[in-house]
Amino acid sequence: MLPAGVSHFTPTLALHVFDAPEPGPTALVQAGIHGDEIAGVHALAELLEEGIRPSHGRLIVVPVMNPPAYRARERTRVGGLDLNRCFPGDATAPEPERRLARMFMDLVLSERPALVVTLHESRKRYDPAVTPSFGQTIVYGVENRPPIVDRTIAALNARFTDGAEQFVPLYYPVATSSTEVIVGAVDCVGLCIETWSGFAEARRIEMQRATVEILLDDIGVRRAPRG
Repeated sequence: MLPAGVSHFTPTLALHVFDAPEPGPTALVQAGIHGDEIAGVHALAELLEEGIRPSHGRLIVVPVMNPPAYRARERTRVGGLDLNRCFPGDATAPEPERRLARMFMDLVLSERPALVVTLHESRKRYDPAVTPSFGQTIVYGVENRPPIVDRTIAALNARFTDGAEQFVPLYYPVATSSTEVIVGAVDCVGLCIETWSGFAEARRIEMQRATVEILLDDIGVRRAPRG
């Protein structure tokens, strides 16, 4: 298990670990696994700057999962692999993405979080007639849908009331994605939050922040656990 504070997988990949004074679940939130999806990165940076802390359990925040891709503002590092398709990874692989995926999987297996959240963005606003399209969805890959999905969407849609901004649940399992591999390994709730890149950057950041806060409150990391 990681100690509280800031740890590093490499000199550039920071993991922020916060322990609460009260027992509770562990939540792991990460962004920037695709370097051109920036709103989640900025949302987590803002929350960290403002001193987000758990009231119960443990909170692990990885604001930039793929630093070379983020610096390039591209889906992958130049000439690299899609990190989100490299799980569970390989510690001896020549590709840095596969080695990083293995380190991250080892972290997940050690921490066994109750909730793993990955912040994404999509160039396509969700349309049930268009596959794939993800913007303004909370994506999950297991049946039945985790109840936290509907509660979160209800809270988001009460705040973001414009019709184009409304969120919907989307069942879209991808066996090779980081979320699906992690859910299969530790039986946690794993969610991908997808905002639509057609909105202004500040608005997307606001949506990503709100989603993280709602999820952490719901699972009992930012406040007393439910019921």
